[in-house]
Formats: sequence, C-alpha cells, structure tokens
Amino acid sequence: IFVRHGHPDYQKDCLTPLGLLQATAVAERLLSENISEIFSSSMGRAVQTAQQTAQRLSLPVQPLDFMREVRWGSEDGTTLEYGGHPWQTVAAMIGRGDSIRSTSWQEEEPFCHNLVRSHIARITTGFDAWLAQLGYVREGEHYRVVGDNTDRTVALFSHGGASTVVLSHLFGIPFPLLANAVRPNFTAVTVLKLSDARGALVLPGIEILNDDRHLGRPEIACEFGQ
Repeated sequence: IFVRHGHPDYQKDCLTPLGLLQATAVAERLLSENISEIFSSSMGRAVQTAQQTAQRLSLPVQPLDFMREVRWGSEDGTTLEYGGHPWQTVAAMIGRGDSIRSTSWQEEEPFCHNLVRSHIARITTGFDAWLAQLGYVREGEHYRVVGDNTDRTVALFSHGGASTVVLSHLFGIPFPLLANAVRPNFTAVTVLKLSDARGALVLPGIEILNDDRHLGRPEIACEFGQ
C-alpha cells in the first residue's frame, strides 16, 4: 500500500494542521487493511503521516532513506526550463506538442542535464533492494518470489514524486508520462498486489489507484500540490 503524505509545510518538512487531519483520516481508512508493517520515507512530512496509522495499529514506523522525495535542478550548470521542475517541464512539453512517451527520456532534452535522474536511480535501486528483503528479487523486467512470508500487507508512506518513480519502474512507463497521468492527492492510497507463489516470476497488479475518498469532508479536502 502506497500513501502520499498529508498537506505539508515544505520549508519545515512537517505537516500543517490540515495535513494532520488528512493523516488521521487516512489512518482510519487503513485500519481494515490488515497491515503488518509500516515503512516511510525518512522525511518529516511522510513520517508524521505514517505515525497516525502506526499509533492506531501499535506498529513502529520503519524509515527508508531511499524513498525521500526527488530533487531537481541542473547537473552541470546548464540553464533548465522552470529550473528543471519535472511537472512544470512536462506540462510545457505537452503545451508545445512534444512527446513525453520516449523510453530514452533521460538521455534527451529537456531532462538530459537534470539531476532528477540521479534521484530516480537512488529510488529505483533502493526500492528493488527493499523489495528483495520482502521476498521479491528483480530479474530483468520481473520479480522472482523467493520469500516464505510474502502473504502479507505492508504500507509505505512517501511522496508524489517518489511513488511515481516507483510505479514507473514497476510498470515500465516513462516517468514524464506517468508524472502527468498519475498525480496523487495528499494522503491518496494506491494498492498493488504481488503473487505469493514461491519460485514464480511475477509483476504487480493495481487494485486501487490514488484513492482519496477519505478526504470527502470539505474541511480536509485539498487538490493535488507538488
């Protein structure tokens, strides 16, 4: 289960009062999911969001540094459109009629000088290592089920960008394309399922994508913000 953090104060890297209400709402939403472990990006806004669920389930929050949010900017001093901000850059590409579907987008303009590429490598490498600890080892485009305890549900609290990187990696969809198509609201829930058939090669299936119905009350509703 992937959960984006609640409404944040980005400068202080924590939740706002609104974000805390959203984290409480998603915690109530998750109580019926039979979660056995809770993981989180080590950034404050994600940890604070995870804590609301963890407290209700009497589980610890296990921090994962590799799931910290992506950063962007110039790798080499090259002037980048919108400072290299991925979502603004993708919006500009669409506005010009440029393709955002290229599988070699990291080697092409306008992203070929953007340090977002190194952060994507950090997230995907770390995610595969973490998934191997859960019993799924990457083989090419697939995962081999090697664990004996894969029939369980874990929750991972992180960020709009970092979780989009993971989905891009899992499903082989170019990040710019997915960044435009999948824009999770604060505390939106995405549920993936992987087979627990030991020895099998598997890929995840999507059960729920960006579910934010727990934000239905006007006092906690909030549109996507990056």
